Amino acid sequence: MLKTKLIRAGIFLAGFGFVAGAVLFALAWFTVGIPDPNAYVNSQSTIIEYSNGNEIARIGSENRQKLPISKIPLRLRYAVMAAEDRSFYSERAFSITGIGHAIVSNILTLGNGRGGSTITQQYAKTAFLTSERSITRKVKELVISLKLENAMTKDQIFENYLNTIYFGRGSYGVQTAAQQYFNRNANQLTISQSAVIASILRSPGLYDPAFSAANKKRLDGRFQYVINGMLKEKWITPAEAKAAKMPVVAPRTAGGTLSGPKGYIVDSVEKELSKLGFTQDQLLVGGYVIKTTLDQDAQQSAVDAVNKLTPTPAPTNLHTALVAIRPGTGEIVAMYGGKDFVVRQLNDATQSIALAGSTFKPFALVAALEAGIPLTSMWNGDTPQTFDDLGKPYPVANYGDEGWGQINLLTATQHSVNTVFVPLGIKAGMDKVVDAARRAGIPDNVAMIATPSVVLGVASPHVIDVANAYATFAAQGVYSKPYLVGQVIGPNKGVLYEGKAQTQEVFKADVMADLTYALKGVVNGGTGSAALALGRPAAGKTGTSESNASAWFSGYTPQLAASVALFRDSASESLNGIGGLNSVTGGTFPTKIWTAFMKGALKGQPIMDFPAPANIGGLDPVVMTSGGHQHMKTK
Repeated sequence: MLKTKLIRAGIFLAGFGFVAGAVLFALAWFTVGIPDPNAYVNSQSTIIEYSNGNEIARIGSENRQKLPISKIPLRLRYAVMAAEDRSFYSERAFSITGIGHAIVSNILTLGNGRGGSTITQQYAKTAFLTSERSITRKVKELVISLKLENAMTKDQIFENYLNTIYFGRGSYGVQTAAQQYFNRNANQLTISQSAVIASILRSPGLYDPAFSAANKKRLDGRFQYVINGMLKEKWITPAEAKAAKMPVVAPRTAGGTLSGPKGYIVDSVEKELSKLGFTQDQLLVGGYVIKTTLDQDAQQSAVDAVNKLTPTPAPTNLHTALVAIRPGTGEIVAMYGGKDFVVRQLNDATQSIALAGSTFKPFALVAALEAGIPLTSMWNGDTPQTFDDLGKPYPVANYGDEGWGQINLLTATQHSVNTVFVPLGIKAGMDKVVDAARRAGIPDNVAMIATPSVVLGVASPHVIDVANAYATFAAQGVYSKPYLVGQVIGPNKGVLYEGKAQTQEVFKADVMADLTYALKGVVNGGTGSAALALGRPAAGKTGTSESNASAWFSGYTPQLAASVALFRDSASESLNGIGGLNSVTGGTFPTKIWTAFMKGALKGQPIMDFPAPANIGGLDPVVMTSGGHQHMKTK
């Protein structure tokens, strides 16, 4: 009696389970649709490019490049099928026999056999479902698989699968996997390399040989299984199978997209795109191409110049920054924000600040020229002197306590004479000096107070601010808003955004001509004479802050303006002693880095000169040494 009841209960439960399963399947069939494959499969990496179209980096939660199946070689397709689903083109989406074969295969090969899911099931699970283990998810996987097979061809499913599956090392799809493991494109893979790619996709954490010796041993077994499978299915010849040997797999690279100096570029691009309305989620899955304004040769020249000429040995908190801007457009041509973004997530070119020192003196010179004070005007260059600062005495001394006697403004600029520039700013009007700095490109978030000290650079701007101000000088008084994103191209190749120059004439051309003539004197025998090695007309200004806490050189040619700064974490820390120099000034390392950078950035470009000055009275700053001084100390 009890036995009969148990049999009835078992039949009831089995029947109930069958009915419940059927109801669950029917419910899923009518409620689960095929998600839009484009929402996932086409979610390619966003590519950041130089202005010439060469790649800088990729951003996104997945490193993926989608390839049409026609661009995926047969040997790679066969290798994947040999590893995962040899009957893909002849079977249905869900294979009962496949599961049975997988169990037997894995017993016989000690875990190195085929998987139980079909490629269609794997694609459905990978592209549209979470990794949870539940009956509901398995039913959804089955439903999506069956619907996919009804809606798509086998080639379409296989193409999407090959562009979706994860291969480890942050790569999704066969193209990026080929690049990660063998430093080549998918269509360049050999049979052996294709077998490795197919082997690893089963479980990258267990088969990537870079992780451990145990992984390498597992990969060896899996590799042979794939080669044998390709031979058995007659996808390769016996000779090809015999010749197939385990290839050398590229080592894993640390740091990824944001490592090194390029990380600061990637971060800056993302920030600018955010301001333009492109969200982080869009960048992660949008498949955009971001064409920057960066010139590849100039950027490489910036990195090379900093690496070669930054002083060593140096304290760990020494920072070198460089920004170059194209005059008249605002395009950022090169940017060095630091050694490694992974280590320090503060861009020294756009976010860090440093005391400006004498790089601010040209703003006083502009204000004076606009007020009708000519370069030929005479000034007292003795040191020290005391001036009035809102009713309080303000003592000023020249660098090295060097007195110059009566000199003209041209010579005072050439040798950066403090005791001339402070009264010059007072006479021109301190508010006019601040206004000139603002018009040139020093933004409102840089604090400046209209007192005599502003002429000597007590303000702390970003390096990009000073570079852009000098670009205004190079453009003969035309201010341009700096920008890094030149173009955003969507996945359908349509242009979603086009960067354009935003310009405004802020200074008269004749004022700029006289200013540039004076700043040429800084290079031609003045504090920035190291820049003479550039071998083409250049104008600029050195800058050394009080106590040598920072050192700058900002300069320009008609085609390009750039600013270089060296500084430490605190304004109380001096640069002196670094690189074996008792005194690190703007005329030392910054000018040398600037010159080396400009040489590379301008290589192959025509040599151009500046417009002739308006009122110089026959003075020539190249040879002039007013006051009887035949020696010079850099500042």
